[in-house]
Amino acid sequence: MKRILVTGVYGQLGQELQKLLLLVRDLTVIGVGRDRLDLTKPEQIQQQLQTLQPDIIINTAAYTAVDKAESEVELANIVNGIAPTLIAREAKQLGANLIHLSTDYVFDGNGNRPYTEDCFPNPVGVYGKTKLAGEQGVEANCDRALVLRTAWVYGAHGRGNFVKTMLRLGKEKKQLRVVCDQVGSPTWAYDLAIAIAQLISLPTIPAGIYHYTNSGVTSWYDFAVAIFEEAEQIGFPLLIEEVVPITTAEYPTPAVRPPYSVLNCQKITKLLKTHPPQWRQSLRKMLNQLYTHNL
Repeated sequence: MKRILVTGVYGQLGQELQKLLLLVRDLTVIGVGRDRLDLTKPEQIQQQLQTLQPDIIINTAAYTAVDKAESEVELANIVNGIAPTLIAREAKQLGANLIHLSTDYVFDGNGNRPYTEDCFPNPVGVYGKTKLAGEQGVEANCDRALVLRTAWVYGAHGRGNFVKTMLRLGKEKKQLRVVCDQVGSPTWAYDLAIAIAQLISLPTIPAGIYHYTNSGVTSWYDFAVAIFEEAEQIGFPLLIEEVVPITTAEYPTPAVRPPYSVLNCQKITKLLKTHPPQWRQSLRKMLNQLYTHNL
């Protein structure tokens, strides 16, 4: 029976992944959060992994506060850069597979075509730079490591994400201003968890870099409009009347964000022989789940 370790188990992806994997026969799933494996304390990593002896490690834990990272560089680098590198070293010692989650923010966003796995990374902010350091550390230290880049992740579980934030603000305000010149692909955590479950069910988990997002492209503004349209049809109580498109320049933030961060997912589509679901269909399913279960 394979032992699978999921880090960051209290996050939106970690929760979806643990629920999903617990339904799979012949797997022992060990979920750990910061209380058992604190990535800000690298000395815990060797001790815990040697104790738990996993066959597969899925590292969903990360420092994801993009703006805060600009002023917490050292902390972001420990969690996103150093810790994954140490996990990779231990995975190699154990002969374990490692699936490490990364991000579209490793690219500068100055292109206009979906980024493939072999496009040159050039992160523009601390968050993206530390995630790239993690990718490089993982690949250099474990020959059985798969780096899975994703983007714009949201889910029913975990703390704040864009969808939950829009729903909260939509109940409080009649008008919202949302950036319209940043483009990407929203990704439902449940769909991402399904893809990871499919990866670990393969006869051999491949190594290398793969991209996975929901299919389709949108802006944050159009995503917000879609959230309110779908939520209204389901019956969410909303006060919102107008969403106003604004430019990035009109909404300055500490961190620079890539204006175009669409990922090309053909490589994983070919591997798994299934196409990622369309983002708006997944949004509708997630909102129905939130409404039905009052999450």
